[in-house]
Amino acid sequence: MPRLVDHERRRRLIAEAVCRLADERGLEGVTLRDVAARAQVSMGAVQRCFRTKEEMLVFALGHIGERITERARARVGGGRDRSAGTALGHAATEVALLREEHRAEARVWLAFVAQAAVSEPLAATLRADYASLEEAFTRLVVEAGESRADGAPLDARREARTLLALADGLTAHVLIGHLTPGAAHDVLDAHLAGLWER
Repeated sequence: MPRLVDHERRRRLIAEAVCRLADERGLEGVTLRDVAARAQVSMGAVQRCFRTKEEMLVFALGHIGERITERARARVGGGRDRSAGTALGHAATEVALLREEHRAEARVWLAFVAQAAVSEPLAATLRADYASLEEAFTRLVVEAGESRADGAPLDARREARTLLALADGLTAHVLIGHLTPGAAHDVLDAHLAGLWER
């Protein structure tokens, strides 16, 4: 049993090395040799964990997706006194990676999104991550929509998809300097406020 635990720990250590290198150089600059050096393991150890570079990248993307999803779920959990609308806003902020401490993660996430356009295994991993977030957002939209000013029903699935797309777009706009994190928060807040006021 300890060997399995060690193997999983090593895979996560390697995934972290992939992310650090991708942040510095982009995914095209990630090589097995450099990953091994950054993770302070042998090339053989990397190859025992991952048969190919693509398999290693898929695992690293899943690792990042888990972190983002866990943070979003933690923000959704909150306290009982928190409204569904507030929880949705907090979760969307986590997904958009707007905080300074998540800037490197945002760069790596968008590098993976770009690479997924030409890599079906990466695209499949992203689709699974987005599907999980979409389900959580849809539930929150349904719950928050019950308190809308006009009482009209929302298309919760469509609104959840819109919010996910907006979050990704804001990530890109902040990274390239088109928007400040504060301006991105304003866009997100205005969109969410508009959902409940219609």
